[in-house]
Amino acid sequence: MRIYADNAATTQMSQTAINAMLPYMDKIYGNPSSLHSHGQEAAEALGQAREVVAGHLGCTAREIYFTSGGSEADNQAILSGAMMGAAKGKKHIISSKFEHHAVLHTLENLEKQGFEITLLDVYEKGLVKPEDVAAALRQDTALVTIMFANNEIGTIQPIAEIGSICREKGVLFHTDAVQAAGHLPIDVKGMNIDMLSLSAHKFHGPKGAGVLYARKGIPLTNIIHGGAQERGKRAGTENIPAIMGMAAALEEACGSMGPQTAYVTSLRDQLIAGLSKIPHSVVNGDMENRLPGNVNMCFEGIEGESLLLLLDMKGIAASSGSACTSGSLDPSHVLLAIGRSHEVAHGSLRLSLCEHNTKEEVDSMIQTVPQVVDYLRSISPVWDDLQKGKADYVIH
Repeated sequence: MRIYADNAATTQMSQTAINAMLPYMDKIYGNPSSLHSHGQEAAEALGQAREVVAGHLGCTAREIYFTSGGSEADNQAILSGAMMGAAKGKKHIISSKFEHHAVLHTLENLEKQGFEITLLDVYEKGLVKPEDVAAALRQDTALVTIMFANNEIGTIQPIAEIGSICREKGVLFHTDAVQAAGHLPIDVKGMNIDMLSLSAHKFHGPKGAGVLYARKGIPLTNIIHGGAQERGKRAGTENIPAIMGMAAALEEACGSMGPQTAYVTSLRDQLIAGLSKIPHSVVNGDMENRLPGNVNMCFEGIEGESLLLLLDMKGIAASSGSACTSGSLDPSHVLLAIGRSHEVAHGSLRLSLCEHNTKEEVDSMIQTVPQVVDYLRSISPVWDDLQKGKADYVIH
């Protein structure tokens, strides 16, 4: 049995998305910027996709900009907010300590340009407190950027409350909703979200397609210069097949969100209950405010990389954190932000489920993961010291 449990990294494309893409690969292949009939057919499709995406975010089609994915959308949103603030003498930005690196690295670059960055604590449960956002706001705050749901530990943030605070103070609010879109209800108007980023391949759409929502009146700063595509804010011929696949995947995901959320949540809870029986293990993140398919745990006395390799040999595809940083030997910045020690953070495992996973697969993982953990501990000098009392357990 081969089990794919790394849906937070990417999802399998749905047949619905594939079918939606095919006509735009061989029949409707015109450039949407062209004036002839071939181009106008493509332009019409582009407009339809924009309407679909806008409908599921609660905004207008003219507030939707197509990008290459979440990272590009994050970069453009944050840079736009920063430049808009700087024009008014405001160069302070608020974010959190466990954002995706697409956000954190963009903020680091802005800091080198003279911006002041405040990164809020997320505490043991991995949640940003709205009152911390309110307390951090200043007269020169240009932007608040807080992710909708964390990509590693799955915690869902109080976005509507944070949005309300920002709107009341007249401060722009951006949220990285890459892990949330297609899995959680989103209403940008009701939640007072000014800018939002999403990526198609997190909800069974194609890779290389994303969206930046920007509320009407926000002057976006270009990060790709050239043609006048996307109303002059994102140069480059639009990837029509991928955009059509993304719109179809989002429509499908949002249309079946209720029953799928209930099903995936039941699998998640079953898996957490089974793996929590492993001695000296701990679940990372809040159990209530959590993405339906996210399971993130630390096991003391082992290395996460070894755990992943052995699980893969047994047919289980998992991760130890963000796929974007899987080549790094450093422990997860997300786990460090919630207070895990370096030693414990190194022994992390993320299993992310979707509606394609089955109860039989969860049963298999509950059986296999403890076996692999026991084996790794049996050859670990760190675990040997813990067993012999030469060192103290961190996870009790």
